[in-house]
Amino acid sequence: MSRCVLMGPLPEQSLLSSLVLPRQSELDGDRQEVRARSGASSVTGEGRAQGWVVATVPMRPVGGSPMPYRPKDATPVTASVNSAAESFYPMDDRDDFAQARRGLVAPIPNGRVVGDDGKVVFDLADFAYLSDDAPRPDTVDASLWRTSQVIHEGGLYKVVDRIYQVRNNDIANLTIIEGDDGLIVIDCTTGVEPAAQGMALFREHVADKPVAAVIYTHTHVDHYGGVKGVVDPADVASGKVPIIAPGTIASFDKFAIGENVIAGNAMSRRAMYAFGNLLDREPKQFVTLGAGIGNGRHLTITYLSPTDPITETGQTRTIAGLTFEFLYAPDTEAPEEMHIWIPELKALTCAENANHCLHNIQTLRGARTRDARNFARYLDETLERWGDQVEVHFGPHSWPVWGNENIVRFLEDQRDMYKYIHDQALRLANKGYTPLEAAEVIALPHELAHKWYNRQYHGTVHHDVRGVFTKELGMWDGDPVSLHPHIPVESARRYVDLIGADAILEEGRRAFGEGDYRWVAEILHKLVFAQPTNQDAKNLQADAYEQMGYQTEAPQWRGIFLTAARELREGVLEASFTTASPDTLMAMPLDVLFDFAGVHVIGDQAVDTDLRIDFAFTDVDQTWTVWVKRGVLNARVGASPDTQLTVSGPKAALIGVVLKPTAGHQLAQAGKIQLDGDAAALENLAAVMDEFNPDFNIVTP
Repeated sequence: MSRCVLMGPLPEQSLLSSLVLPRQSELDGDRQEVRARSGASSVTGEGRAQGWVVATVPMRPVGGSPMPYRPKDATPVTASVNSAAESFYPMDDRDDFAQARRGLVAPIPNGRVVGDDGKVVFDLADFAYLSDDAPRPDTVDASLWRTSQVIHEGGLYKVVDRIYQVRNNDIANLTIIEGDDGLIVIDCTTGVEPAAQGMALFREHVADKPVAAVIYTHTHVDHYGGVKGVVDPADVASGKVPIIAPGTIASFDKFAIGENVIAGNAMSRRAMYAFGNLLDREPKQFVTLGAGIGNGRHLTITYLSPTDPITETGQTRTIAGLTFEFLYAPDTEAPEEMHIWIPELKALTCAENANHCLHNIQTLRGARTRDARNFARYLDETLERWGDQVEVHFGPHSWPVWGNENIVRFLEDQRDMYKYIHDQALRLANKGYTPLEAAEVIALPHELAHKWYNRQYHGTVHHDVRGVFTKELGMWDGDPVSLHPHIPVESARRYVDLIGADAILEEGRRAFGEGDYRWVAEILHKLVFAQPTNQDAKNLQADAYEQMGYQTEAPQWRGIFLTAARELREGVLEASFTTASPDTLMAMPLDVLFDFAGVHVIGDQAVDTDLRIDFAFTDVDQTWTVWVKRGVLNARVGASPDTQLTVSGPKAALIGVVLKPTAGHQLAQAGKIQLDGDAAALENLAAVMDEFNPDFNIVTP
């Protein structure tokens, strides 16, 4: 197992190299203190930036040494559950295997993606256990095993004349449209390495043409992160190659970058659970991500801002002899998203609003709650506009759908799936159900549920129903007992004092023997949080989570349960990635940069602080004044007449100063920035800036 660590920045961002990730062992148990009492963290120190994803080292527990991890077998109960599930799923429908391999032009060279430095970024050999004839192990749900086998092969595929996709060298596809005199690339994968490999494969086997345009379908990193493997930034800057994207440029930048930065530390930690990044690739741990084969281990993630915004449905662009018509679909799978119609090719993509799976309404990694009704609304509008003409639908994940009848049925089924979840959740809400109560009883009708492309490979009906409640009704579930509960540690201590540790362990072992793993996990959670050094309790809870992971169809639930089991047994595992990259930091709009700085301020320690600093960004010719008062950091454009200090320099340097104020003196001595005024203001700012631990506890206090 590997994790990604900071090695060195891209050349233009060398001044960011001192922003590093603190390890949990350096933060002296701050999270434990927070969970044990009311109030905010009091840890101080240098701020840090996120997102250096360039190298790997062996995965190990924090403060420990690399060691083999040996999960347990499926229990007879789990084996029986997974065997019985095969009779529920339409296992005799094997059409997806042929469709997913249709049109292969060339396989991934040697089954690997290799970076310029010779390091292997992605290796299909890691998934050798997924061969088509491999029997399903007892530790994997039958539906998840089947779809993982479907997607385990990768290569360059011809979709139809002039449309090609590179699939399964990354979680996302690289789609290349061959125009008369240039290429239109729709979505760029997560990193430079898979994107560059995809472009090279196309040029070797199809046509060596220049890129005429790049299109981002939406604001998620696996669709823009490889852009510098597709296009030369100089060609974008000169206007030679447009980058077309939904929403205004400012809005796209805000959502693409802000989502990965403002709450990025929490999102990264949760994503490592959900996406299985802390697990080994084998049938007792990570299988695939379902919606895609998996992430690369150490990708170079880049970003270029859009230059050509799509803000209304019906806008068109003519590129390299082809027409691209857009349906603007905001507040769906992403805050900014769009569908694309190419009439000359009778080709359509609905981005991630239509997939070979059920998507998330509320992501488990953490993001803004989505509108299930909008999924359905925009899919229906798409059918109304182009449903009688479309002959191929290609998506940014998985394989295409061919034939008008098949596509219309696919889009109608996806539309009705989201509409059903939305409407039934709110029907039960209006009858007084809580989110969990509704999630326990809502199931898709057989006609929808028994379509492989509606299965739970990304979202689940259960947590999507709860997401609808969150979107429409907010965080409170309507039960007064949940309005002001004790924090988990305090509640756990009281339960253990009432029931007794031995009694909880005894009940847990009884329930485990009967296969009631949800109950085991629930009651052992109390004992683990009351007695975090009780390894017997942690081991029993780990055993329960493990069996729950083996039984679920949903890859993200599996990742969460199995990672929880591993960390209960081994301790916290070091972070394998962060959601921001050097390019992301450099591309941050300045208001987002100061928002990011604001969430670092330790409010209770900054209550009496009265501080004002001006930051003059010399390369963008803009000055911002920042002040900290009453525990809040505010910022606005313009210089202040009563600033205590003015810091002047290029954006790359000033990002470092904003997020790591004590770096200012070193940068000034090196001639990278200029300090005018009371330089002690930087120490005063640093004194109220918090650090974010990428390895914070989840399954223990």
